[in-house]
Parts: sequence; structure tokens; C-alpha cells
Amino acid sequence: MASSAPIEIAAGFKPALLKVEDIHLGFGKVMALNGVNLEVRPDEILALIGPNGAGKTSFLNSLNGFYRPQKGTIVFDGRDLTRLSPHRRVEAGIGRTFQGIQVFLGMTVLDNILTGRHIHMRSNSITGALRWPWAIREEIEHRAVAEEIIDFLEMEAIRESVVGSLGYGLRKRVDLGRALAMEPKMLIMDEPMAGMNVEEKEDMARFILDIQEYRKIPIILVEHDMEVVMDISSRVAVLEWGRIIAEGAPSEIRTNPRVIKAYLGEG
Repeated sequence: MASSAPIEIAAGFKPALLKVEDIHLGFGKVMALNGVNLEVRPDEILALIGPNGAGKTSFLNSLNGFYRPQKGTIVFDGRDLTRLSPHRRVEAGIGRTFQGIQVFLGMTVLDNILTGRHIHMRSNSITGALRWPWAIREEIEHRAVAEEIIDFLEMEAIRESVVGSLGYGLRKRVDLGRALAMEPKMLIMDEPMAGMNVEEKEDMARFILDIQEYRKIPIILVEHDMEVVMDISSRVAVLEWGRIIAEGAPSEIRTNPRVIKAYLGEG
């Protein structure tokens, strides 16, 4: 007879914010994702690793709607996003930074970050030009959020600098600031350390940890620098040829024979 005692939930356990079930994505005869199942909890940094061509960016593009899988479901914060357009997924709370920097090179750091506030803006060019009181108040509020992000990412000294005049690492930081300005419930980062020197990587790793700690949002991270992955990730999932072949704590992944053979190597 089934027990009537309540089921105990492990202390500190939080249900998944993102549930990806049986995702299949193909381009002609090439299967980029072949039955991927993955969950992301609210309190973690999940690193997605694997060799080139494993399907990592295809997976990220499926999450934010750039690609539409032929099969499977994507549920975020209790809402089925599988058929929603990219901008609707942003409104639902999915923010993203890209491998290629997506910033406006001719605009200042402050103005670039303000562009991330567009989903929260209610005024338009007409009300702004007429300087209606409520439009002015809204502008002040958005600027306050942007200034807070500038402080958080330690960009006070370059806030009025034109982004095109900045080095690569600082441009990446501006791109991150723009994503944070959307106030996402989850942040996706595609190779945030790519092209950075050691000092810039250390700064970016620190910011990623701070975002998770202080903003309390999960982060999905695709990164090839295994030292960074093992240092900052709560959990690691490994893709090979469109399939998840391993998932677990960094210490488990580091010693997993299949992962070593497929990606990490003996070194």
C-alpha cells in the first residue's frame, strides 16, 4: 500500500526554471540537436561544453528563438516558449550575449546600455520630443538603471566613451551590460571569454559570479576555456554530435572517461 507520508524535498532544492525536453533540430540531413533534454535551476551557472560542431550554439539559438526545433518543447518559468518569436522570449525574461559583439560602435557606453531598456519603455519618440512629464520621469528611471549597471560592471570611467574607441574586452563588458539592462530572469552567454587576455577573462569571470550571486538569476554559459568552466560553474553539460553525453558537477565531468575521450583529452 502506498505511503501517505509527505514526500520530503531536499533542503535548498529549487525546481527548474528552464526545461528543455527532446529537442530535435535539423538542417537538411544534418542533425544539429538530436533529442536534447536539459534543465536549468534558478540558482546555478550551467556550462555547456563540447567540441566544435557539437550543437552548442544551435542549442542557444533554439532557446532564444533564432532557430525553431522540429520537435520538442522549451518551457521557461512555467510558460511554453517553443513557438514564440525571439522578441517574445526576451519579454519572457531570456537575455543573451553573443560570441560576436552586438553593440553600437558609434554610440556611448551609456547609450548602448540604455538600448537594452527598450522592452521596458512605454514612451515613444513623440512623447519624448514633447517632453511630457511622465515621459521625462520614465527616462530618468531608465537612466538610473543604466548607471547602476555601469557601476556594477566597473565602467564609470568610460561611461561617456564611444564604444568603437574601446578595446575588445571592454566592448564585451558593454555587451553584457546591455543584456543586464533587459532585467532578464535567465542569462545566456555564448563564449564570453573568446578573444580576451588573462586579465580580461578574470574580470569577466568575476562579473559572471557576481551576477549569479547578487541578481539571483541562472546563467547558461558556452565556453571553451576549461579552466574558467571548472572554476565558476555549478554544473556542466557536455554535448557531442547533438546529444548530451554527460552532465554533473565540474569535478565529475573532469574525470568522466567519455568526456575525456570526446573533448577534454588526457592533458
